[in-house]
Amino acid sequence: MFLQGKRALVTGSTSGIGLAIARGLAAEGAQLVINGFGDPDAIAALVSEVSATSGAPARFIEADLMRREGAEALMEAAGPVDILVNNAGMQHVAPVEDFPVEKWDAIIALNLSASFHTCRMAVPAMKAQGWGRIIFMGSAHSLTASPYKSAYVAAKHGLAGLAKTLALELAETGITANLISPGYVWTPLVENQIPDTMKARNMTEEQVIKNVLLERQPTKRFVQPAEVAALATFLCREEAGNITGANYNIDGGWVAQ
Repeated sequence: MFLQGKRALVTGSTSGIGLAIARGLAAEGAQLVINGFGDPDAIAALVSEVSATSGAPARFIEADLMRREGAEALMEAAGPVDILVNNAGMQHVAPVEDFPVEKWDAIIALNLSASFHTCRMAVPAMKAQGWGRIIFMGSAHSLTASPYKSAYVAAKHGLAGLAKTLALELAETGITANLISPGYVWTPLVENQIPDTMKARNMTEEQVIKNVLLERQPTKRFVQPAEVAALATFLCREEAGNITGANYNIDGGWVAQ
């Protein structure tokens, strides 16, 4: 358990990829700070689960990361963290001329700006101890684009730039900053965008899954949350200390085309 004594904050970790990463880090002994939304009883059970797995008491902190004040409150409540995983995100699918302005603002705030705010508050303590791991949850859309996803693609491209910038700024501090860019992972985020895509493209659910979601993944398989978690956990190892500014795509060959 190589992360014993380390504290990890994973945003958006009550479900999907974030939950898988939280479980992966807990399995290596990290003390978890869980963040997200969901049923209070289910969250309480999750906190108990990761506490038992890691042997260190986990905590849940609810925060509205679409507001700067919410991100600041989360970081203040969490205290110094050794590992920061910026995973929280949302999606909306619509042609640019019909894209709701409030959806653009929300997606940029949660998917991009929140990561800036958590990083700027986490870095000083990491610098003081000479060690830290910052991981951003990107997407294949950090490397390429799809129609009807202007805000999401813009945000994920922004995260790629933020990761590279932090990698250069922090190169001599013992802190790494990397991006993981999955293809389509079967999570609530992907499942929830199917109705919007059906409407935007006039397709059935089966057509959306086959001809949109998996059309660009040559393996024709959804990425599994555990696969993403395994890479995130590896990036926290000492052996990964010279990996920084990287963008790892786990996308079934999507961007190789």
